[in-house]
Amino acid sequence: MAQGGGYWLFQNKVLPGVYINFVSKLKAFAEVVDRGYTTMALSLDWGETNAIVRVEQEEFQKDSLRIFGYDYAHPKMKGLRDLFLNAKTLYLYRLNSDAVKAQSTVATAKFGGVRGNDIAVAISADINASDKFTVTTYIKTDDVVKKVDEQSGLSTPKDLKDNDYVVFTKGESFTAQAAKYLTGGTNGTQVQASDYQKYIELIEPYYFNVLGYAGSDTTIQNLFIAFAKRARETTGQKFQVVLFNRDKANYEGVISLANKVTDSGEEPGSGVYWLTGAEAACPINQSLTNKAYDGEFNFNIQYKQYELEQFVKNGQLVLHNVADSASGNVKGGTRILGDVNSFTEFSKDRTKDFASNQVIRVLDNSAYDVARLFSNYYLGKTPNDQDGRIALWNDVVKLFEEYQSVRAINGFDPKDVEIPTEGEEKGSVVINYNIKPTVAMDKLYATCYVK
Repeated sequence: MAQGGGYWLFQNKVLPGVYINFVSKLKAFAEVVDRGYTTMALSLDWGETNAIVRVEQEEFQKDSLRIFGYDYAHPKMKGLRDLFLNAKTLYLYRLNSDAVKAQSTVATAKFGGVRGNDIAVAISADINASDKFTVTTYIKTDDVVKKVDEQSGLSTPKDLKDNDYVVFTKGESFTAQAAKYLTGGTNGTQVQASDYQKYIELIEPYYFNVLGYAGSDTTIQNLFIAFAKRARETTGQKFQVVLFNRDKANYEGVISLANKVTDSGEEPGSGVYWLTGAEAACPINQSLTNKAYDGEFNFNIQYKQYELEQFVKNGQLVLHNVADSASGNVKGGTRILGDVNSFTEFSKDRTKDFASNQVIRVLDNSAYDVARLFSNYYLGKTPNDQDGRIALWNDVVKLFEEYQSVRAINGFDPKDVEIPTEGEEKGSVVINYNIKPTVAMDKLYATCYVK
């Protein structure tokens, strides 16, 4: 019969034996939340509806045909290609949720939308067994037909397995047919404000850095501005919204892109795709000021000096032309003038620093990191006594030392984090800290003295 053993809390065991506790040695812990997460709500020709769909950068590059109905190089993927030049993850919501599925007598499109009308299914005798059949699924793009699925050696339709493009009708027997296209697929009715409201309801629990909206509808822009304000100030979600040509937003959570896309047939605000990905993926120790635009759209970027100054005063982020005639680059390239948001009404409490997106990135990340630190390691787990609060202090100090090590903040001293105190309720903790975000150089004032 075994003697006593196991863990102990008090020295009150009855049986003789060895009681050993296994615990980690108390040490400071720091974990910095990752960036590169974006979200957009789009009206599409194909794809899942009534759900948030997570799309990784690698998935988009390899599986865009399956996810969006078009291959990576298709013109309809232009905006998303721009987004994923920088973005790591897209949380996508398809707005046209009432899209109608194309169908035929043998199959129905997996998703609703006009893209389903480009899917065809052929049924033929199996070349290896005359009493069996082969069913092939095709999809057409610009008159080029591509085989996307083939199943051979089938005896009856019940042997078929649905693929990424169609759900098969499981009838009693096969009837040979040449490739026959599905019909009747539509994109549904016109997108309404209620579709965007549904999107907000579904996306709210997710962690993302930037939400992008490339449209020009001021009602929808106002909806996203209100969402950002409520989330940032009430629920603790720290993200920014990128909008097209929205003036007077006057909020650090809103970035307004001034430039209009000049490409024929493209949405004027298509630059939002690239900027959404770039802002989301920008590390907390960097700025997008002077970042070169490397996407596929063309913009109006020929501005006079006073026009650029006015954009900055109005709180609009603008792309402009930067040439280097000394190196022979007379044409120049497209770059971000300054990584600014729409906040313009400065005060003693909220200075010009809050107009810098780099500052906002640092503040937003610090809010997430401190909250996650407390929730994961202290909430409901650590006693609210002096030792517990000192442990929390050590972890917060460690976190900001990590920030300083990557030059996201500067001049940090452990004294900048005040020792936590007990709040008005026994379970509450009060902690205050001071940090100085680092920003990238953007102006040089020099004087040349001639000796």
